[in-house]
Amino acid sequence: MEIVSLSGNFCTDKKPSAVNWIEGRGKSIVCEAVIPSNVVTQVLKTSVPALVELSCCKNLVGSSMAGSIGGFNAHAANIVAAIFIATGQDPAQVVCSSNCMTLVEAWGFHGEDLCISCTMPSIEVGTVGGGTLLAGQRSCLEMLGVFGPNADSPGENASLLARVVCGTVLAGELSLMSALAAGHLVKSHLKHNRSSSALIAGMPSTAVEPGTCNAAK
Repeated sequence: MEIVSLSGNFCTDKKPSAVNWIEGRGKSIVCEAVIPSNVVTQVLKTSVPALVELSCCKNLVGSSMAGSIGGFNAHAANIVAAIFIATGQDPAQVVCSSNCMTLVEAWGFHGEDLCISCTMPSIEVGTVGGGTLLAGQRSCLEMLGVFGPNADSPGENASLLARVVCGTVLAGELSLMSALAAGHLVKSHLKHNRSSSALIAGMPSTAVEPGTCNAAK
């Protein structure tokens, strides 16, 4: 036997792959919530039928037409990346850890409520070593109550962190899809445009003399 490489890439680590989407990798989590109709209309400013239609057209049909693998969601990667950086995870693992299928359907006896679920089969997280030892990242893990190993149940802290990731992704999915369904996302971008010209216009002017470092003061 000759060892050519420790990894043959079938794992598959830090690359999009159907095998991780189908068989899972790391932690496989499903998160579900039922949102009452009054919350949908009064807080999210949209309707159950609008969210159901948007989710189907965007998350399922649109992603299928694009040939996506594990990308049947609105923006799971945004949430996963933020939590990974904040808790000292490997940012490169966002590639497969953000695999997510978001499903939305009418719920209740008359279909007036909303049921949303996020299925994430390959969340790769840890609470021991590496970036988790950095001061800021450690403090975030401590706030979540998952820093280090779990003495009573080994691996439980990592499992809980994965559930936190999936639950937060669900909240982010609901927020973005509601903003899209209500038209708020486009309106907010038009009002609070983050283009370079808008940013420069909002910055205080500073006179810079040639050959000096006034701009850094």
